[in-house]
This record gives sequence, C-alpha cells and structure tokens, in this order.
Amino acid sequence: MTNPLLQLKALGQSVWYDNIDRSQLVSGQFKRLLDEDGICGVTANPTIFEKSISSGHAYDEQINQLIREGKSTNEIYEALIIQDIRTVADILRPIYDSANRQDGLVSLEVSPDLAHDTEGTLSEVRRFWKMVDRPNLMIKIPGTPEGIPAVLQALTEGINVNITLIFSISTYRQVAEAFISALEARRTAGEDISHMASVASFFVSRVDTLVDKLLEDKVKATSNTTEQQHLKSLEGKAAIANARLVYQDFKKIFNTPRFAALKQAGAYVQRPLWASTSTKNPAYRDVLYAEELIGPDTVDTMPLETIENFRDHGRVRLSIEDNLEEAHQVFDALEKIGIHYDQVTKQLQDEGVQKFADSFHTLFEGIAEKRKAIETQQVKS
Repeated sequence: MTNPLLQLKALGQSVWYDNIDRSQLVSGQFKRLLDEDGICGVTANPTIFEKSISSGHAYDEQINQLIREGKSTNEIYEALIIQDIRTVADILRPIYDSANRQDGLVSLEVSPDLAHDTEGTLSEVRRFWKMVDRPNLMIKIPGTPEGIPAVLQALTEGINVNITLIFSISTYRQVAEAFISALEARRTAGEDISHMASVASFFVSRVDTLVDKLLEDKVKATSNTTEQQHLKSLEGKAAIANARLVYQDFKKIFNTPRFAALKQAGAYVQRPLWASTSTKNPAYRDVLYAEELIGPDTVDTMPLETIENFRDHGRVRLSIEDNLEEAHQVFDALEKIGIHYDQVTKQLQDEGVQKFADSFHTLFEGIAEKRKAIETQQVKS
C-alpha cells in the first residue's frame, strides 16, 4: 500500500516534522522520516527543546563540557540548540536546493520572553540568523501585536520568517500584509525576493480544546435537553472551520494583481502552516486535523505520533475547502450562545506565549541545576 504521507505531496501539501531531538539525529530515525515518509521540513519551539534536552542523555556530554568551560546557562542553551539547528539544516539542504527554497527549512524560535518586545525580538532574530548561518533557516516570531512589526522588518532584511501562534483570521491578515509589504520594499530597493521563504503558522487543535471546554460548561449550566444537544453538536467544529476560513483568505490575498506583480519578480506565496494538528481529545479521530486540512500551498507540521498514525491509517483527499458554508455557520452559532471569536483567539494567543515561556524557563532551570551540580563536584575534587 502507498504511504498516505507520500500522497499528500500530490495534493500540494508539504509535511514537516514538529520536533528536534538529538537522539533521533544520531540514530538515523530523523533521516528515515525524510527518506521513507517524505518529511521535508522541521519546526521547533521552546517546549520541544525542553522535552528533548531534559529527557534522556543525548545532550549530557555537551552540557558537561560547556559547564566545565564556564559557560553561562544562556550560553549553554544557545550552544545546544544552534548545534541541532545547524545539523538539521545541513541534512535538509538537498531538499531545500531542489524545492525552490520553499521546503527543506528548519525553524528556530526567538525567546518567548520577547513576545511583546519588538526591538528585543528583532535583535535576537538578527543574532540567531548570523549565528546559525544557514540559508534554509527560518526564525519563528510570534504573531503578537508587537511581533508583527518585527516580522515586517526581518523579512525586509531578507530573513526567512515563520510567524507562529496565529489563532485569528485578523492576525493572519496582518501577517500576510507584513509579508507582501516586505517583498515590495525589497523589490523597490532592488533586492532579490526569489529566495524568500515564509510560512504563517496557524494553530488548530487548541481552538477546539478551549471552545469545547466553554461548550461543556454551558451544557452543565442548563437542564434543557434540546439546548444541550445543540451545544454538543458544536463540539469539535471550531478548529477546522477556523483553518478553512483562513485558507479562503489566503487564496484571495495571494491571487490579487498586487501579489501577481511580486510573483512575476520571482516571489513565492507565504503558505499557511497548520500547527498543533495532533488530536488532544481522545474522543476524536487521532488524525482528524491532518485529514481535514489537506490542500494546495499548505504545510502540516506533525509530531511523531501524528506522523505514525497518519502513515498507518490516514485517509487522503482534497479536504481544505469542504463544508465552507458550515464553517461560517459554526462561528455564527458560537457567537449567538456567547462564545466570542475574538475573546477565544486572544486567550489562546496569550496562553500560547505563556506555555512556551514556561517551557523556556523550565529548560533554563534544568540546565542551571546541572551546572550547579557539576561546579560543586569540581570544587570538591
């Protein structure tokens, strides 16, 4: 049987791997995902690095060496992630060279503590871009109000950007506008735009996680059976509806005369990237979001479990534009019962920034503890 993951490419969707783990790089597992499953890009975030570095012993030798060299906790963290990012970038380089520089990319995120600091974000973006020194690097910048001006400037400077933590259609539009404006600025300045790569990372499953909880609260608050049934009928609908409506905006924005002029000059579209496509609710099909958001000019970044599940039983069809009328109706119905789209998406973005910040701090604490233990040992010896 044909691997369902390989079938996605024929429908215009790239699959990226939402994970970096040095043990997988050493064992060859990562390379097998590229060769056997057609994985053609990688994303990472503070939560992923925290799990990878804190679990197992793949990083211990380097951490111990850096501690003995007297490196600070931040220097240790950056040395670890820069080595992994460079390794992955080099493995992906043949894909990058053969895919018009739109796949074969690896994403590295700026500190979540800078999510509301435009200048601080830009400073770290420039520093990471120079430190990694790979053309197939993408720097991840959150789509916060303060992050979007940094996105515009970084792209204008020729830095590939993955805009992360996008939950709302209005934020998506601002992100797409920043991308197009940056390309126009580069073109006006006589700079090359054919090498520029950017994705808009639109988060999926977390929308259902929050909306379903709000619906459950409303079910518990009423004894009206008919009302309870109506509320339950809306569960598991918001996330896919949200992404499908964003895709409609993507098509409109990148099929205008304005972008056509940039395309003629060599530009590629900024693809929507479906993030958080693992299924959080065990009552739902474990490849639900991956199956329902398949379409041209999109990327789905999947964790290992979702990749394995989709390889085993994923059903492939062009699904991204299914039930568009129902998608609008879902949000109309939610609004009528007091679940407001803007409030939900704002809460999700705020929580997303905080979750990444928590993981970032946990990772630093873990490195600091190891550093302290080794320094104590050195003193004793």
